[in-house]
Amino acid sequence: MSDKIALQIAEQRIERFLSYQIEADMYNAADAFSLELANPEIQIKAGQRCDLYVNDRLELTGIIDAVDKGEDKTSKTLRVSGRDLMGLLVDSSCEEFLTLGGMTVKALAERLLRKTPFIDRKKIIYQKGTGTPLLDAPQNLTQIEPGDTIFETLKGYAAARGLMFFALPDGTMVFGLPKSTGEPMFTITRKKTGETNIIKGTSKTDISQQHSSITVIGQVQGPEYSGETINVKGTVKQPDFPFYKPLVVVNNDTQNPTAQARMLRDKEAFEAFQLSYTVPGYAQHSKNWAINELCTVNDETLGISGAYLVYSRSFSLSKDQGRITELKLSIPGVAQ
Repeated sequence: MSDKIALQIAEQRIERFLSYQIEADMYNAADAFSLELANPEIQIKAGQRCDLYVNDRLELTGIIDAVDKGEDKTSKTLRVSGRDLMGLLVDSSCEEFLTLGGMTVKALAERLLRKTPFIDRKKIIYQKGTGTPLLDAPQNLTQIEPGDTIFETLKGYAAARGLMFFALPDGTMVFGLPKSTGEPMFTITRKKTGETNIIKGTSKTDISQQHSSITVIGQVQGPEYSGETINVKGTVKQPDFPFYKPLVVVNNDTQNPTAQARMLRDKEAFEAFQLSYTVPGYAQHSKNWAINELCTVNDETLGISGAYLVYSRSFSLSKDQGRITELKLSIPGVAQ
């Protein structure tokens, strides 16, 4: 497969670039892109919706945020940059006081996104199945205030149920969990004999933010409790942690303190172990490198063997490095 990029804006398709970087990260609110066009005469306006294709597959749906034009005695330049559709929700504020008692995730998303352009609410995925028992649970009696961002509101609402709110490359938004099982789509190999399919790779372990146990405590109230305040508590342990170091979190919004404590423990473990790899090109076995997919890593140099989640990938073209993909991996199935 010959790696190629195409930028589609309305009826205009652009395929020649001097450099670019196209990011996707499950744990970042808005994926960014930046492209320097080979033809600086092309007319592009900030605010236009766009699609980015890699090897003819849709890898980002977003909006042009900025258009930078330049000219000197020898040449003209044109660079466009922007973010995926989640950037809209990062920038947009809630406009009304809204009481959340009895409101499900879907009902809240429908309410907050009804005026947001470009987003198809019918295509939002509300992931059901193992690991998402609280998707339809109503919220405790809390309130949204004007000025809260739509993204942080929906992210927090999902987190109270042990879920994530993230976007897929084609712009589809998901309330659910990252992939944790299934056949790995990709493989990273580095053997001591010299056999490898990577340019470089590193691993990092940092336990400074980890704890031996996590306890979540809170108070819930509402009609289901006859108006009484009920104290709730949940504790989980990190059995591999080398010494005693407890964490206690107070959250009166929690739907399930044990589930939230487990989510926080997994998040700490995820952040404590990080893999980074740079590989040539944008695809493996005719499939573009993708987030929320599992990758088998056999790295004899770093002593790493197992299946890990690709949670971040960046396609780039530069004069110095050519076409490369930068990957970040860690423990599968972790919500943040």
